[in-house]
Amino acid sequence: MTAYFAFILITFLQASCMPKRSSDHIVVASAGKITSLDPAQATTFESLQLLSGLGDTLYQLNDDGSLKPRLASGLPIITNNGKTISIPLRKDVLFHDGTPFNSEAMSFSIKRFMRIGRLSYLLKGRIESVQSPSPYLISFNLTRPSSSLNGLLTSVNLTPVSPHAYSNYKDRFLNDSFIGTGQYKLVRFHRQHQRIEPFDLYWGPDALNTGIDFIKLSNSTALFGAMKTREIDVLMSNSIDEDQHLALNKMALNGQLVEGKGRALEIGYITFRSNKEPLDNLIIRKALSYSIDRELIAERVSYRMRRPLRSLVPPSLRLDQELPWPSYNPKKASTLLRSVGYCGEKKLILPFTFRSNVPADKLLALTWQSQIKRDLGECMQLILDGVESITVYRQLGKGAFDSVMLDWRGAYPHPSAYLYPLLSCTKAVDSICEEGEAVASGSFWTSQSMQNDLTLSDEFIGEESFKLLNLVEQAAAKGSAYLPVWLVTPKAWVQNYLSPPEFDAAGQLILGRLRQL
Repeated sequence: MTAYFAFILITFLQASCMPKRSSDHIVVASAGKITSLDPAQATTFESLQLLSGLGDTLYQLNDDGSLKPRLASGLPIITNNGKTISIPLRKDVLFHDGTPFNSEAMSFSIKRFMRIGRLSYLLKGRIESVQSPSPYLISFNLTRPSSSLNGLLTSVNLTPVSPHAYSNYKDRFLNDSFIGTGQYKLVRFHRQHQRIEPFDLYWGPDALNTGIDFIKLSNSTALFGAMKTREIDVLMSNSIDEDQHLALNKMALNGQLVEGKGRALEIGYITFRSNKEPLDNLIIRKALSYSIDRELIAERVSYRMRRPLRSLVPPSLRLDQELPWPSYNPKKASTLLRSVGYCGEKKLILPFTFRSNVPADKLLALTWQSQIKRDLGECMQLILDGVESITVYRQLGKGAFDSVMLDWRGAYPHPSAYLYPLLSCTKAVDSICEEGEAVASGSFWTSQSMQNDLTLSDEFIGEESFKLLNLVEQAAAKGSAYLPVWLVTPKAWVQNYLSPPEFDAAGQLILGRLRQL
C-alpha cells in the first residue's frame, strides 16, 4: 500500500467512525482493484460499475428488455433489408472536457473499440463500416442483418470517449483517466482509490449526491468490519465471503442496514480443456457433467444464495426453461468412466484450478473434491490448485489449465452475449478450435453445425433467433467442454442513513440515485 493511499484511507476511517459522515461524498468499497477505466479494455465488475457512472451508452434497457434512448434521440432506424442501422443522436451533450458529442465522436469511439477493444469480436464480422452522414446521425453498415446489435448498443464497453482527449490513444489504452459524457466526471484515479463528482454540464438529471469515493480494502473481513462500524457507506456483494454475506443479510433484516438486489446475470462455470488428454475424450467430459452436485454446493458454499445452474444462459434470458446440462448422477458418471477404462485400479486424476482470491471458488473446489471422494472415489480424484485470478485470465487462452472455475456476465443482457464469447470459433480442425473465442475461453472445443447455428442466429429477430441459440446451447451441453455451476444475484448494502440501492436492468448499481436521507 502506498503512503498516498494509506493517508487517504486513514482520512476515511477517521472521518467516518460516527453514524453521520463528516464528508459529503459517499464511500463505496470493494476488494477488487480497478486497473483500467478505458471502456475498450475494462472487463472487471468494478471497472464496469464505475464506468456506468462516468459514461453514457446510446441506449439502456428497460426492465421489459425494450430500448430506452440515452445518447440516442430515438430508436434505431433499420433499412436495406436489415443491413443498415441508423441512429439519431442528441444535440445537447458535452464531454467532460467541454467538447461536443456528435456522430463523429461516436464513430471515433466505435472504430477505436473495433481496433483495440478486448471484446472487439462482438462487432468484428458484423459491422462493415461506420458512417456519419450528418452531425447527429450515425449509421452502421452490417455484413448481415444482426438481431443482437441492438443489445450491443446498451453495453458499457461502447460508451463514447472524447476524440480530443483520446487523440493520442486511438490505438492504445488510456487506463488511468476517462473523458466521457456521463453523470459524473473522474477527479482522482488510483488503483486503490477513485473519486467521481457530478458533471455540472450533464445533459440528463442531476445526481442525488455530491460525489462518490471508490476504495479497495484488502479482503472480505476488512470490508465487513468497515461496514459494521460505518467506516464505509456502500458495499457490493461481489467482494464478500459467503459467511459475511449471510451476516449482512441478517443485519438488513434487523434494520441495521438497507439491502438492494439486482438482476441475476452472472454465471459461474467450469471450463475443461478439450484438446489435451484425457479431456480430449468426449466420454470423460460427459462423465464430468454428471459428477457435480450443484444442490450440495449451493448449500455448503453459499447457504443457497447462489442458485444451482444447468445452462450457460441465465434463466431470465432464456426462451424456455428446459435446461441443457444434466443433473447430478454419480451412477451415470461411474458407468461412463468405466466404459473408457477407469475405476478400480485406474483412476481419472483431474487437476482443478480455482481462483485463490475468490473465496467462493475455494469452497466450491473443496466441496466438489469431498463429494467426488465420497461418491466417485473409486473412479476419479480431484487435485486442487489455487491460482490468483489475474494469472488465470492471462494464461487461460494458452491452455494452461485442464479444468478451471470462472465466471461471466454478458456485455449486454442477451443469450448471444453468453454463448458467443465462449463458443465462437473462426478456425477449427474437427472439434478442436485453433482460433477464436473458444481458444480464449480455454476450452478449445467447437462444432461446425453449432458454429453455423450461432452465426445464423444473429440474422433473425425474436423467437427464431432464440430457437437457434437454444440449439447452440444444446450442442454445447453435448460437447461437455463447459460445466455450469451457479447463478449469482448482485446485491448492495448501504448504511441506513442512505436511500435504498437500486440496480438497472443490466445489473449495475445506479450510482446517481444514492443519496443521504
